[in-house]
Amino acid sequence: MTDEHVLQDDPHRRVVRVGDTVRRPVHAWTPAVHQLLRHLEDVGFPYSPRVRGIDEEGREVLTYLDGESGPQGWAKVVDNTGLVAFARLLRQYHEAVAGFRLSEGLTWCTGESGPGDGEVVCHGDFGPWNIVWRRENPVGILDWDYARPADRLHDICYALEYVAPFRDDAVCLRWLRHPEPPARRHRLELFADAYGLTSTDGLVDAVIDVQEAAIEQVRGLAERGLQPQARWVADGYLDDLAQRAAWSRANRHLFE
Repeated sequence: MTDEHVLQDDPHRRVVRVGDTVRRPVHAWTPAVHQLLRHLEDVGFPYSPRVRGIDEEGREVLTYLDGESGPQGWAKVVDNTGLVAFARLLRQYHEAVAGFRLSEGLTWCTGESGPGDGEVVCHGDFGPWNIVWRRENPVGILDWDYARPADRLHDICYALEYVAPFRDDAVCLRWLRHPEPPARRHRLELFADAYGLTSTDGLVDAVIDVQEAAIEQVRGLAERGLQPQARWVADGYLDDLAQRAAWSRANRHLFE
């Protein structure tokens, strides 16, 4: 086999590149994710990795998406051009997945099947770190393990938490690559318009709802012994999530 290049070496998930493929651990929900990715390939969606099967070590094999990702993704969505491209990519994904239905007997990481009426399969982790960029253009979406059925608004609000962003100025300047405090209301409106929303009414409340729902999702996954959520709970991460939601409630005037 071609030499392995380690992309991620977390205790619960060692991800390596082998040639033009990525090898990742499988989970109980991997068959559902593979069915989703095969659907996206069938409809010609160019931004998702392609499934190449399971290797001799029992790891899933996906095509490697070349470009900048991870921490480098934060800087890409700071300016208006990157923010608009990010929002439009999410809309393109939702349009591509609109007709997808999961086969009977398969479930997502949450234990759900579906989607049900009015739902799509959301990516579930649509943040700047999971987008692959080449210069100013997004060319791929990574890490589909948290895909699950929900209203499209879930992905929209999840993304907005990180790109509006629903964080204080210190975090924006220190970690999120903003050169000055962001114009949060403008960024929320710009994202919404680029995605195709006709109104931002209720959007701030919806983002806070998604933040609060994340607390229960992490707790639920941790109770099932899944990683990294079990470690997060042990390390007190639920308190961090609660503080983020509290900051959003106290500072909603910055977005409205």
